[in-house]
Amino acid sequence: MPFPQTHPALARALAAKGYEEPTPVQAAVAEPETAGRDLLVSAQTGSGKTVAYGLAAAGTLLGDAERLGRATRPLALVIAPTRELALQVQRELEWLYAEAGARVVSCIGGMDVRREARSLEGGCHIVVGTPGRLCDHLSRNRLDLSALRVVVLDEADEMLDLGFKDELDQILEACPAERRTLLFSATIAREIVAMARRYQRDALRIDISGGGRQHSDIEYRAVLVAPQDGEHALVNVLRWFESPTAMVFCSTREMVRHVHGSLMERGFASVALSGELSQNERSRALEALRSGQARVCVATDVAARGIDLPDLQLVVHAGLPTDPATLLHRSGRTGRAGRKGTCVMLVPLLRRRAAERLLMGAKVQAAWEVAPSPDAIRARDGERLLADPVLAEEAAPEDAALIEQLCENRDAAALAAALLRFHRQRLPDPEELRPVSLPSERPVREPRPRAEHAVRDGGDVPQAMDGAWFAMPVGRRDKADPKWLVPLICRLGGVKKRDIGLIRIADAETRFEIAPAMADRFRACIEATDTDEVRIEPSSAPAGGAGPGPRRSPPPSRRPNGDRPYNERPQGERSQGDRPQGERPFRRNTEKRGAGSSRKRHSA
Repeated sequence: MPFPQTHPALARALAAKGYEEPTPVQAAVAEPETAGRDLLVSAQTGSGKTVAYGLAAAGTLLGDAERLGRATRPLALVIAPTRELALQVQRELEWLYAEAGARVVSCIGGMDVRREARSLEGGCHIVVGTPGRLCDHLSRNRLDLSALRVVVLDEADEMLDLGFKDELDQILEACPAERRTLLFSATIAREIVAMARRYQRDALRIDISGGGRQHSDIEYRAVLVAPQDGEHALVNVLRWFESPTAMVFCSTREMVRHVHGSLMERGFASVALSGELSQNERSRALEALRSGQARVCVATDVAARGIDLPDLQLVVHAGLPTDPATLLHRSGRTGRAGRKGTCVMLVPLLRRRAAERLLMGAKVQAAWEVAPSPDAIRARDGERLLADPVLAEEAAPEDAALIEQLCENRDAAALAAALLRFHRQRLPDPEELRPVSLPSERPVREPRPRAEHAVRDGGDVPQAMDGAWFAMPVGRRDKADPKWLVPLICRLGGVKKRDIGLIRIADAETRFEIAPAMADRFRACIEATDTDEVRIEPSSAPAGGAGPGPRRSPPPSRRPNGDRPYNERPQGERSQGDRPQGERPFRRNTEKRGAGSSRKRHSA
């Protein structure tokens, strides 16, 4: 028997589900020294914690009995941070305790509160709920916790992060003093330790998350993406892996709406999950994923907390996570319970350093690569088609006549071409991407010595690079200035400041030079510039050569009369209106004012 310390009723349920051996956290809570004790368990996401605390509570709930008694007041309470996780826990406990005859009731925000009240009034053995809804039932005397034997806090760190501390205090204060408290958390922070000291008695500490590499069953990949190519790169990544179920994480609800709509237009069967959806909409979306009607889930971080989807082999970070903890939480949706998974992070060129810091903070290693090209995706489609088991299946007898007709009217090549077209019809088309070079592939440029600089207007400017020249319709009339032109050029062209050579600003346009090694990439990036952005086009070198010009002369004097400069005209011809800007008239002060006259003037 794979779980020797497990209650027989639960062991039969595990065997029926195909569980062959316990995960580390499940084996740890089944040890003899854990019997009857409070537990403080730290384990990674996807380590099988739901089954673990189900097994840990079995001895207290069942004892030596084969089945639970008549359902009246609840014997166990499980508190989860989100609706999706609570529903998932309910489903897990229902099959785990099915042989024991347990009745599991959920109390979740967003669901019909009257139906939940009727379920509680009819009696149950286990209640699973979110903190807010449980407090609501407690305040209305619908939830009786007087017979409670076990309390489980699942994802306790997430509940504290979401601001449920007051609700947890209210619920735990209402529970009987003689009870077991099982606290499960991904991390044991100071707040978790304080809660354990307050509500647990001589708790046994079990740490499964320490030691070993983070998410060892997940393969991390970082994909460099050219500016404004993120959406196309996402399409190609999804097409390359063709995972039965994939999850795409976005930073905002607006991004979820945009990405979901874009994938639907391209032919991906996808659903969206965000906080703005009702609970019924979110439940329908998850059911579509579990039933196979949808294959891609586009979600925000909050909406996807605690979700466990079958066959989820791919997680894509369409928007970079805000911190290493979010990166690990998102990635932990795959590679669960010993299954392998892949995590792909789409990294814009200008955010590569931020992505490297995220990976370093999360202590994970990622392989850097570029997004797959359409040709590579089509070749992979062909490999999948040739390996499809349907090609090795024997034809059904009732199809023999139709097969014979097809072979008579068409040759093998025509039939193969038709099969290939039929296969590709159901697949979204891959997208063309602009070329991107990996960090290791970028040419190493030696630093330019100071001797290669010339002086202009009192400042250092680089000499010509013998590179490619480009122009934009912005000049002195538009108050063009290198202080904001250089960042604009770097952002639109995907280059660094060191890749920009001379900048020549004229009245109506600005011409600038790009290093030869980066010129092709710069052209590819500006071709995709939105019409709302500044238009940049290839250009020739400005008149006068590419080298730095001489020291700029002072600005010419204004010539209001059109013939001679102001300073060349006789004194008698000068007038107040002709005076150049900034020149003040000379006036000799012939008055001798004493201190008294000055005071008198100010006092007046």
